[in-house]
Amino acid sequence: MGRNRKLSHADVAYKSKLFMEGLAARPLRIMAEYFDPLTRLREENVGDTIVIFGSARIFPRDVALARLKRVKRPTRGRISPKLQQKIRDAHRAVEMSRYYEDARELARRITAWSLTLGDKPRRFVVCSGGGPGIMEAANRGAADAGGKSIGLGIQLPHEQLPNPYISRELNFNFHYFFMRKLWFSQLAKALIVFPGGFGTLDELWEMLTLMQTGKLHHGNPILIYGRRFWDDVLDWRALVRWGVISEEDYGLLQFADNVDDAFNQIKAGLEKHHLHLDNDWQW
Repeated sequence: MGRNRKLSHADVAYKSKLFMEGLAARPLRIMAEYFDPLTRLREENVGDTIVIFGSARIFPRDVALARLKRVKRPTRGRISPKLQQKIRDAHRAVEMSRYYEDARELARRITAWSLTLGDKPRRFVVCSGGGPGIMEAANRGAADAGGKSIGLGIQLPHEQLPNPYISRELNFNFHYFFMRKLWFSQLAKALIVFPGGFGTLDELWEMLTLMQTGKLHHGNPILIYGRRFWDDVLDWRALVRWGVISEEDYGLLQFADNVDDAFNQIKAGLEKHHLHLDNDWQW
């Protein structure tokens, strides 16, 4: 009976979910996370990017004000420690919301300027991590100017949906952090770092290391936005004082506290080092 059993065709390997999600196919999954962005970015004529990093936990000003309004302060009696903390958090969210608004406006200005440079190729396209907060602000500002923008999302244990302002055809989702980082750096001609946490710091150090070691062009501006926040978090000059970086390394950093200054610094750096592309710009 067994000899007469007819077998159906087995799936080819690349259609087998079991194989494609297994250990043996990991190199194929890594390659897919390189070639899919490569293909789609070329189709959209993207020449290079301006990467904007920052916290996913920073809200637009109207959202932050609404959250503050919802925190009920009792008219009489003692305020509980839990409510005190909620009130402090809500006030801090309002204060931090200025960075959302600044990131949005800065991305708008960069995109409006980049659109004057034509679209063959598209120059200095705003690129974010694709999530909420500062990432959303960056994509939103590009959309305000009528330009395209990129979102390089990442699969996380707690699902983080892409923000709605990313250009649909430039919305990417990665499994591997290192492949996502590669695409952050591959086309970047400038990096703008707004206040953020571990992820923002990780991405900043990655870019700085690539520049320090000559893997990225030293003319790529790296702009740290918000001295009050960053100087409280990091003593940049201490790295020089302790001799772990050089004065030249420290010189890779630029700083700004307002949109006008940030835009002028970024634009000047791009015009000096990156305005003209070689004929073989299609990497």
